[in-house]
Amino acid sequence: MKITPSNVASSDCLFCRIVAGDISANRVYEDEFCIGFPDINPQAPTHLLIIPKQHISSIAKAEAEHAALLGSLMSATTKIARDENLSKGYRIVVNTGDDGGQTVNHLHLHLLGGRHMNWPPG
Repeated sequence: MKITPSNVASSDCLFCRIVAGDISANRVYEDEFCIGFPDINPQAPTHLLIIPKQHISSIAKAEAEHAALLGSLMSATTKIARDENLSKGYRIVVNTGDDGGQTVNHLHLHLLGGRHMNWPPG
């Protein structure tokens, strides 16, 4: 998937600005479809965000045409988890909408690990 101006949001999207390089982030992972970087408010010893380079405001806005992109996000997340040595386990979270706790309107996965995760999470 080629990222073009038509599928990248305007400069008011924080994560699109990170993708564009306008805002720096410690990129621990990058491929053609996504980037991974530490969350600025970590909730676990390892807390990384994995975001698509293409702007999709939330998982609720994903369409069938995004299937390959969504698969690449999951694949990247598992690769990052291996690279981060999270062999004892980890959690992948996708917050969606206001009630779901989404604070940036750009689809992103939270990779949390490095400690025991409790259930229920919320």
